[in-house]
Amino acid sequence: MSQKKLQSVRGMNDILPDDAEVWEHFEDIVRDWLKSYGYRPIRMPMVEHTPLFQRAIGEVTDIVEKEMYSFEDALNGEQLTLRPEGTASCVRAAIQHGLLHGGGRRLYYHGPMFRHERPQKGRYRQFHQIGVEALNFAGPDIDAELILMGARLWDDLGIEDVALELNSLGSAEERAAHRAALIAYFEKHVDVLDDDARRRLYTNPLRILDTKNPTMQALVEEAPKLAEYLGEDSLAHFESVQQVLREAGVPYRINPRLVRGLDYYNRTVFEWVTTKLGAQGTICAGGRYDSLVELLGGKPAPAAGFAIGIERVLALWQESGGAAAGGLAPDVYIVAAGEAASRCAFRAAEQLRGFGFAVLMHCGGGSFKSQMKRADASGAPIAVIIGDDEAATDEVNIKPLRGPGIQQRITLGSLADTVADYLFREHEDEDGSV
Repeated sequence: MSQKKLQSVRGMNDILPDDAEVWEHFEDIVRDWLKSYGYRPIRMPMVEHTPLFQRAIGEVTDIVEKEMYSFEDALNGEQLTLRPEGTASCVRAAIQHGLLHGGGRRLYYHGPMFRHERPQKGRYRQFHQIGVEALNFAGPDIDAELILMGARLWDDLGIEDVALELNSLGSAEERAAHRAALIAYFEKHVDVLDDDARRRLYTNPLRILDTKNPTMQALVEEAPKLAEYLGEDSLAHFESVQQVLREAGVPYRINPRLVRGLDYYNRTVFEWVTTKLGAQGTICAGGRYDSLVELLGGKPAPAAGFAIGIERVLALWQESGGAAAGGLAPDVYIVAAGEAASRCAFRAAEQLRGFGFAVLMHCGGGSFKSQMKRADASGAPIAVIIGDDEAATDEVNIKPLRGPGIQQRITLGSLADTVADYLFREHEDEDGSV
């Protein structure tokens, strides 16, 4: 009886070599971008104690109620959860290791997150995020910097179809007053509320404003606006953020219904959205979360940050033509026919790699003709060809596979210089500079 074919878990996808190379190219760009703003890397475990997320995200959020992958450790009975987001873990790590002593910290991380959702394009059960957290910075300047960082990244990637939405959630006291007004308003229209809104009416009424139910849109539009409850300090903070954006020439739209799905946000919140990805149009979102450090057991400290959905940004990048498909070609492909030639091929390959060249050496045998077909298909601009005769005299043949040039026999000792000269000439020819 044949066994059932094993597959990956639904919504948790393999990233195959061609795509993985695009991911690595993207990650290189991101690391340079983050370094230019003074952010340093931090890496947290993928499994945390469940109460961390219950306390940070909120007991009555969709993430905690429906989406977390939680389980009991069979060895000690601890309640554990695969991380559904990174901010809580990053703040926990900062508190645990004393990173908040002595001033502000600019930190970033990237990696997989896990939520049990219905898989669809741009929304997966294992998805990947880049998280940026600015800890111990109180002023609106850091809020503005975080937003400007996003604008810079889209420019670096050549992505144009992205718009910024902005809002202020005010202070805890201001949100409490607004919450009471929302409850009173929706109680008068409870017959219009759907089941989800009724469930949230007394636990998290702010999330009703984010409903996608078309039958509730008119009701939500007339609901009390949080902006009407903001005090002088919150308004001044929000205006300072907007002033920086205006002076930097970053267009934005104030969206009073932008509330974010996590309880820990306050004051500035923002999202970068696109119309190119259908329903999953948010590619970056974040804001200020000044109460989270204290909520997780640290001394009170201001904080702000954002997360980027890597799958969504890559989809948008490819849509704009910025992410090249296909594998990255090596600099050199080595063909060897014969036992002595194979040993010489290893020496040649390691010599070239020692000078920084990417070398693909044919393995597995095969005729000279079949090896040359593989060399041509690899995309390498140069083939190094070695037979037993060449190996006996420590020589190799170098053959251009792209562009002009003829095959020539050279000493093994001059191989690296010859390859460098050829690649330099090829690069100049492509640039049109000679």
